[in-house]
Amino acid sequence: MSDWKNEDKIRQSTRSRTRSSSFNWKAILLLIIIVVIFLITIGCITMWACYMKKVETTNNTTTTETTNLTTSTDSHTTTMNASKFKKWNQTAITVAGGNVQGHESNQLSRSEGIFIDKNKNVFIADRWNHRIVEWKYNATEGQIIAGGKQGNEIDQLYWPTDIVIDEQNHSIIIADYRNKRVMQWSNQQPQILIDNIECHGVALDKHGFLYVTDVEKNEVRRWKMGDYNNKGTVVAGAKGKGDKLNQLDFPAFIFVDEDQSVYISDKDNHRVMKWRKDATEGTVVAGGNGEGRKRNQLSYPRAVAVDDLGQIYVADWGNDRVMRWCEGKEEGDIVIGKNNQGNQSKQLYGPTGLSFDAEGNLYVADTLTHQIVKFEIIS
Repeated sequence: MSDWKNEDKIRQSTRSRTRSSSFNWKAILLLIIIVVIFLITIGCITMWACYMKKVETTNNTTTTETTNLTTSTDSHTTTMNASKFKKWNQTAITVAGGNVQGHESNQLSRSEGIFIDKNKNVFIADRWNHRIVEWKYNATEGQIIAGGKQGNEIDQLYWPTDIVIDEQNHSIIIADYRNKRVMQWSNQQPQILIDNIECHGVALDKHGFLYVTDVEKNEVRRWKMGDYNNKGTVVAGAKGKGDKLNQLDFPAFIFVDEDQSVYISDKDNHRVMKWRKDATEGTVVAGGNGEGRKRNQLSYPRAVAVDDLGQIYVADWGNDRVMRWCEGKEEGDIVIGKNNQGNQSKQLYGPTGLSFDAEGNLYVADTLTHQIVKFEIIS
């Protein structure tokens, strides 16, 4: 009987161990299953995240490509990617002048406004020489095509400051600053288009309108080409000298875009203004924070140009540099002239005129070194 009881205890103990062992194996198996499910879940989540990131990257790339295409046709409604900003070689190439100040055919004297035609010929308002000169592409000297002697006769000029080529009518339009008139030269035949106007800058739009700045009245007026027997139409300023949004203080140079918006270098206000068509006041698109060298300032700005991306370029005369602004931004970028003033190939000294050729190369009238320099585009 005692043996039976002992055997029964042993059997019960064995069953208990068996049940315990079975329970342990089930727990381990369940834990393994949970771990496997967890790892599979993590793997799936990781794969999904990688897939979504790839899709997002593809979408961003597509968006960037679409933006670039849109920009070429409508620069005013597109925000440009920073990587698409144009860049230029910082070493200047002299394309006109550069042989010290003088009046010989290979020299310039305080040149200001410039115009580049489709053949890369450079037309220059050679201010202190009272003439307009044309430098053919790769030429070593220029050719006088208007003026050449100081005076107020019909065939003379007195401090011409700006020039634009009317390629449709094969004529040259000149801001004859000190003679207070706008001149047109066609086949060496000069005529006065507009008289009694202290003009400094001139521009044409694609609709056949001529725009002229008047630094005495602090305004910009517009005339239909061929119809000058009137006072023209005020498109900016004419509210007296001042720094309010509807005023100007020495409007020096102008640029007109395809929408007939007028960009004005408001020189003595150290800013560039944009006046949209039929606007009653302008908006500050560059500078406007007093004279200075900071990236949100300008110093007596001269020529202004807007490229096909809607970016605004300014000849920052007092700071010896060319600045680029994107409309709506508080600060600009220095694109040319990051060194101090001087006559070295990477320096500017009193940049005044500004223009681009069809390839996007940038030309600057470096007034105080008496030369026109080109900066080749690299991207």
